[in-house]
Amino acid sequence: MKVFNLACEQGHRFEGWFSAASDFEHQTQSGLMECPMCASKTISKMPSAPRLNLSSGSSPDRDAVKSEPRSDEMAARWLEMAKHILKNTEDVGERFADEARRIHYNESPARGIRGIASTKQASELAEEGIDVLAIALPTAFKGSVQ
Repeated sequence: MKVFNLACEQGHRFEGWFSAASDFEHQTQSGLMECPMCASKTISKMPSAPRLNLSSGSSPDRDAVKSEPRSDEMAARWLEMAKHILKNTEDVGERFADEARRIHYNESPARGIRGIASTKQASELAEEGIDVLAIALPTAFKGSVQ
């Protein structure tokens, strides 16, 4: 099994698992692979360090050095957050501003919603005391998220 660190043209990093290096080449040339964040089909391999299994039994103490999360860890956390939002909210699409008002004024059942609002609509909602948070979810999330 080959595990490659991959990135799309937008700089999103992710992992790809292949039975052979030639499978990566075949899938990219055939357009079968896409970025899980933005659905870009322009994917390239990134440099990666080999994993060494040493029998000495010693390993570095990972808790001894605290550092900022790596970009792949941040991407994984972002994906988990995005999955949570998708699972726990209703997509109301272009009706977002209207539905947010209905919920705020108790004209519709309270629930988590997501959708599309213009900058002007978001500003108007804020003026009415309706809290909204803009989070860009990739178009690749329109289908199933794995």
